[in-house]
Amino acid sequence: MNIEESKDFPVSTASLKEVRVFSREVFEKLKLEQDLKDELVLAIAEAAQNIVKHGYKDVENTNDRMEIKISLKDGDLEIGFFDKGKPVIPENIQHRKLDDIKPGGLGTFFIKQIMDDAVFKKDQQKWVNHLVLTKKI
Repeated sequence: MNIEESKDFPVSTASLKEVRVFSREVFEKLKLEQDLKDELVLAIAEAAQNIVKHGYKDVENTNDRMEIKISLKDGDLEIGFFDKGKPVIPENIQHRKLDDIKPGGLGTFFIKQIMDDAVFKKDQQKWVNHLVLTKKI
């Protein structure tokens, strides 16, 4: 089954629940096993939270929106994130050390564990950041 769905969301922590609901609805249509659905929703939620938390750090209120596009073609799942926040410098992205026990800081670790690849692309004129997560399913 092939699918392509996208939706845009306000850039705010309040919209993260909507992001999870949208993602789960798309994965329900694909009839993926529950554990895989849960992992994929977690990866999407972490990436969206990073946009809000880091891409818009020090921004009080914004009318910006972020777009999430989920597509599956021939067993290749691709999840695109588009935002107009602070430009990401991929080399600077690191998760904290796993033995440093405290909340937060492991989103990129989870994303890398769940997905096959996570790449920032520079091909979108109307967006500042374009993150693409991929997984063979």
